[in-house]
Amino acid sequence: MGKKYTIKDAARIMGVPTSTIRYYDKEGLLPFVERTSGGIRMFQDEDFDWLEIIECLKKTGMPIKEIKEFVDWSMEGDSTIDQRLELIKEQQEVVRLQIEAIQENLKILNYKRWYYETAKQAGTCDVHKTMKPEDIPEEFREIALHNKKKNIVTMERSGKGNERESL
Repeated sequence: MGKKYTIKDAARIMGVPTSTIRYYDKEGLLPFVERTSGGIRMFQDEDFDWLEIIECLKKTGMPIKEIKEFVDWSMEGDSTIDQRLELIKEQQEVVRLQIEAIQENLKILNYKRWYYETAKQAGTCDVHKTMKPEDIPEEFREIALHNKKKNIVTMERSGKGNERESL
């Protein structure tokens, strides 16, 4: 017989508040957790694998309803392997797209860091107005040129000069 853990122990081990584990239980995500005759949840070592996958799916943005579906399918056994595999593949794609979006945001932040470091060194943001494309580091050219075009279009639409800095 393995070691048993209270909800407080489980929360500490998982690094989440006890309220999170109670919420998971209330939502039906912990059908495998045993209870004492007094109704106290008692976790076993193998329950932590479940808690980890539940927490992983939650952190990737999967709705609780879908996590419950995954747990329910898992409880049904091997007849639901295809559904579980498909759900995991779909979530992998969601995460891949999230990573791609974060990488794009990082590129923009890297560009803005270069932009302000260059402006600080020159003492003005106006330094960028006279830069030729070849003066811009290659990794930032696409962003910088896109922003210049966007500002030209904005100025043409408004019919006046744009005093704001380029984003």
